[in-house]
Amino acid sequence: MSEKLHGHGHGHGHGHGHDDEHDRGLSYDLPTLARRRMIRLLAGASLAPLVACSADDSGSTTSSSSSSSSNTSASDTACETIPNETAGPYPGDGSNGVNVLKESGVVRSDITKSFGSASGVAEGIPLTITLTVVDQASGCGTPKKGAAVYLWHCDRDGNYSLYSEGVTEENYLRGVQETDDKGQVTFTSIFPACYSGRWPHIHFEVYGSLDDATAAQSIVATSQLAFPKDVCDTVYATDGYSRSVQNLSGLSLETDNIFSDGHDQQLATLKGDVEKGYTATLTVPV
Repeated sequence: MSEKLHGHGHGHGHGHGHDDEHDRGLSYDLPTLARRRMIRLLAGASLAPLVACSADDSGSTTSSSSSSSSNTSASDTACETIPNETAGPYPGDGSNGVNVLKESGVVRSDITKSFGSASGVAEGIPLTITLTVVDQASGCGTPKKGAAVYLWHCDRDGNYSLYSEGVTEENYLRGVQETDDKGQVTFTSIFPACYSGRWPHIHFEVYGSLDDATAAQSIVATSQLAFPKDVCDTVYATDGYSRSVQNLSGLSLETDNIFSDGHDQQLATLKGDVEKGYTATLTVPV
C-alpha cells in the first residue's frame, strides 16, 4: 500500500521547498486516521497510554510507555499490529521521486553520516534506536528474523536529507538494517528536531526481507515512533536545538495529526542523558 504525503512538516524556517505538498497533505492523512479509528472501535478497546518517568543515581532519565513488548503474553494485553501511518513527503523510497533504497551503502547501522559521494554529518545529541519486529499473528511473542527496516528522520535543524534546502545532496539520517535472531535492528543516530506542526518523531518502513527493502518493494508496514515530552524538553534545552523549544511548546501528542488517535504502541522507551546520549526502544508488531 503506497503512502500519501502529509502536510505537517513545513513552516520551521528551513525552507523544505515543498510547501505545496505540505498544504495539500492533510486530506491524504485523514483516510488513514479514519481507518485506524474504525479498527480500534471494532476491536472494542484500545490500550490506554501510560508514561512513567524516573531518574537513576547518575541523574539520567528513563521514560517508558505501555507499548506491547515481545515478552508480554497475548492474554495480558491486546496484541495489535503497529498503526499504519503516512510516510510523509520526504520518504526517499521512490514513492515520490528520489529513491535512496537502491543506492549502494544504504544498508548500515550508523546513519549519522552521508554515504556515497556525499560527506555531510548530522550533528546533535547521540541517539541509538532499537526496533524489535515481532509477529502479530503469533501473539507478538515470535521475533521476525530476516525482515528489514528502513528508518529515516529530520536533523537537528528540522531538515530532511535529499529534500530540504541546503541538504538535497546529503543522504544522512537514512538507513536500512536486516533484523537479527531477536527480530531487532539498531541504528546509531542523533536526536531529531521538533519542527513546526509535528510532534518529534521518526519514520520507518518494515519489509519482509532485505532484498525487498533494497528493491523498494512490498512494504509490510509504515509507521512512526514518538518521543516522550520530558526527554524532548531536556534535549531541546541544549545547544543547537533552540528552535525546537518554541515549536514543541505549542504541540502535544494528543493534538498531533498523526498520534492524536492513539500513541500507546508508538511511544518509545527512552533511557540515558544528554552527556552520554539516549537509547530509544520500541516493539513493532507486524
